[in-house]
Amino acid sequence: MIETLRVGAARGLIEFRHTLTNAQDLWGYFFPAAGLLVTLFFTADSKVPGTNFSLGASTLPSSIGMLLAFGGLLTVAQYLIVDREDGTLLRAKATPNGMSGYLVGKVVAVGGMTLASVLVVLVPGLFLVEGLRVDLGGIGTLLWVLPLAVVATVPIGAAIGSLFDNPRSFGMVMLPILGIVAISGIFYPLGAMPGWLQGVGQIFPIYWLGLGMRSAFLPDALAAVELGDSWRHFETLGVLAAWAVAGLLLAPVLLRRMARRESGSAVAARRERAMNSMVR
Repeated sequence: MIETLRVGAARGLIEFRHTLTNAQDLWGYFFPAAGLLVTLFFTADSKVPGTNFSLGASTLPSSIGMLLAFGGLLTVAQYLIVDREDGTLLRAKATPNGMSGYLVGKVVAVGGMTLASVLVVLVPGLFLVEGLRVDLGGIGTLLWVLPLAVVATVPIGAAIGSLFDNPRSFGMVMLPILGIVAISGIFYPLGAMPGWLQGVGQIFPIYWLGLGMRSAFLPDALAAVELGDSWRHFETLGVLAAWAVAGLLLAPVLLRRMARRESGSAVAARRERAMNSMVR
């Protein structure tokens, strides 16, 4: 187990350094961050209806929670689909503990880039909007929310990606996740939605990521607009930990099951289908 973690972490650090030198990967990570900064710039002087609190300040923490969710769920699923098609997973299958090491590597690599994209939004955002709370309590919250966010989403993203073998099917992954974002209180308060949607939204980690980030940066008085009139730190910790455990248990099983079906002929057939579709 320790050797698997060591090899996986080393693999993840190599991928992380490679991503930092790949313009296409950097664009994929930082373009959404840049879009959020533009939104913050135009909402910096707007106020939350009925209050004197900045609309941009209230949106920034939730948006960071969404970035964390997208990085863990969508990016990992996309990478896994591509790695399956080009034979990367087949090579990992041929090494001892290769699939477990692959998963650990993705947690490290994608987690590192996701946290970097969060900093790209957070640091300028602190200067663009007013009203954010930056103190030791908020920093302490970040110290457990950020790593837990990565561990709670990356394995689930890997499990989702293992179900698809074609990059062109990625829309089938993205659309349901966008639907979950819509009912997770990121852009619209969950408490203002019908009761059954509130229950559905709280099942998934995206709501809790947004809540955790809001609790780290918004004044305590704004907890009154949240469900339960509090930041619910214990519930946030419990739900995210549950998703992390579920993902870490489920993802290796699905990855090994997927790897058993991988072969040189299967990779070659997918490449041939891809080439034929490009020719058409």
